[in-house]
Order: sequence, then structure tokens, then C-alpha cells
Amino acid sequence: MTPRITSSLAAITLAALLAGCSQPAPETQVQHTQFLAFGTLTELTLADVDEQRAAEAVQALEQDFRIMEGAWHAWKPGPVTRANWLLGEQRRFAAPPSVVPLVKVSQELAAKSDNLFNPAIGGLIQLWGFQSDDSTVSRAPPDPAAIAKLVAANPRMSDITVDGFMLSSRNPAVQMDFGAIGKGYGIDLAIDHLRQLGIDNAIVNSGGDLRAIGDKGGQPWRIAIRGADGNGVLGVVDVKGDDSVFTSGNYERVFEWQGKRYHHILDPRTGYPAQGTRSVTVIHHSATVADAAATALFVAGPKDWPRIAAQLGVDQVLLVDDDNVAHMTPAMAKRVTLSDPGMVTRITELPTLP
Repeated sequence: MTPRITSSLAAITLAALLAGCSQPAPETQVQHTQFLAFGTLTELTLADVDEQRAAEAVQALEQDFRIMEGAWHAWKPGPVTRANWLLGEQRRFAAPPSVVPLVKVSQELAAKSDNLFNPAIGGLIQLWGFQSDDSTVSRAPPDPAAIAKLVAANPRMSDITVDGFMLSSRNPAVQMDFGAIGKGYGIDLAIDHLRQLGIDNAIVNSGGDLRAIGDKGGQPWRIAIRGADGNGVLGVVDVKGDDSVFTSGNYERVFEWQGKRYHHILDPRTGYPAQGTRSVTVIHHSATVADAAATALFVAGPKDWPRIAAQLGVDQVLLVDDDNVAHMTPAMAKRVTLSDPGMVTRITELPTLP
């Protein structure tokens, strides 16, 4: 877990430092705190809130994240691991209320992404050894025959039938892993809770992925986009109002074997780590959508990402390919300031859907 936390801390620190570039008015109070959630450091930044209210908010959100992590964990005992066992047995069962909404939104986004975002491939993620607190340990990749068997089984979220709180699956290969959406969904719930507490100017940042609402003393939040290699800053964006900024990169959970690197973003069509992309950043008002879309567009790659982005309804995308070319939508190009002005960029219009 340590390498993941160190990388996340760097990303959070960059975001915090950049957030201070536009100084708020002197009377504006900005509170910062950090806690561990979803296996990474989560930072809560609050503006126009005194210390007592900030402490109450932190306590509430820490508890929220602790509950969510326990409810959605893919390999430690809990509701999802129990549900996966029952799905594998092809039983019909009552799922906890904490799981069903996540299943439903995952089904919707999986369908829109042509299943490039696919939380049903938990068995494949486990096979690769990425369902672990430290998945960076050097090891041999899985047996190709085992990968091919799981790919042929073609588990999808659409294989799950939801009837009220009852779940069942016609495909025993379905094993849910919400690692590509749980953080975004959790951040959306956290923002909702902050607003219920009367807090309207805040950032919830989990491992460098975040949602920012309001502003700080009338000034926008300045957010760093992590470099395509996981280090430094690729660019910055200003957020004032309500936006989520999520990045998926091939540097987050990686292991090496015989001189070759393998990352955790798997292509459900091949069963192997997706190729052609270094990182994808998505800006969207919903952290849930931004989280899932970043994964789907990473898998779609440099050629097919515009179509998938259009289907998902995201129009602010920055994709860096293996040749270090930055592909951007026009809407993203208007917002992001790249740290390397000499970086090759390509502006791509999204297709119009029928």
C-alpha cells in the first residue's frame, strides 16, 4: 500500500499548493485535513468555515468514507464479496442497500461505454493480482489460457438482474469490482453531505481525484492535473462552481516482470492491460461519471475515445497517448493550461450521436 499512498500524497500536495496560487481574501478561512480512505489519502479543503464546523465536517466524512469502503471493498469480507459469491453460485439474493444503487449506476455507465468500463470483471482483476493491498510486487503475469477463459465468459454488468433489492446473474463469471467508480460515487455522496451541513465551498480530493464546489473567497480553486508519468504537473485548471476532475493513468498500480511493466487498467476485450494510452483526465459535474469515464476512455485509446466520450456525455477530456501527444476536446482546450507549452496537442471534436 505504501507506494500508492506516496503517489497519492504527491498529487494531493500539488493540488493544495496550486489551490493557494490565487490567494483568497484575507478574511476567508481555509481549512485542510487528511485521512485515509479507499486505500489512499483523502484531503478535505473547506473555505469560509470556522474550525469547529470544519472539525464536525471532517468527523462526518471520515465516518462516511469508512462505511463506504467497508461496503464496497472487492476482496475483504463485506457486502460485495458476499454478493460475488452468491452471483457465482447463480443464486437470487437480497443485496444490501449500500450496493444496489452502485450496481444500477454501473450498469448504466457500462452500457454507454460499450462495456469498456466494466465492473463485472472482478475475476480478471483478481487473476492479475490487483485485488491486493500491495499489487506492485513483482510476479509473473497470469496464464494466458486462464485469461482467455475469463474473456470468453464475457462477464458484464448487464448480466445482473436487479429486482428491487434482489440481485441475480445469468453469468456465473460475473464478479463485481467497483474500483473504477467507487471513489467517484463516494465523493459525490460526500459533497452531498457537506451541502446538507451548510458547506458550499469545498474540495473533496481522494488520491488526486476530486470534486470542487463553490470557490475560496471569490477566487476559483486551482487544480493540478498529474503528469502522464504520475509525477509533476501536466497542467492546471480553474474550478469555480461545481466540477469533478478525475485522472486514470498507467502509473497507479504497476508491477514488473522480466523487464516489462503491467498496469491495472485492464481491457475487458483482451484481458490484458489496455495499450496506447498513458493517462486520461475527465472534467464533469458528476464525480461518478468522471471516474467511470476516465477508465473507459483510457481503454478506448487514442482512436476510439471521442465516440465513447460522446456516448457517456462528457465533453471535457484530455488524453495523453504513448507518443506523448495530448488529445483534447475543444471544451477542455479552453480550460486547461499545459505546463509544457511545447507539448504536441490535437484538438478533436466529439462526433454527433444519431
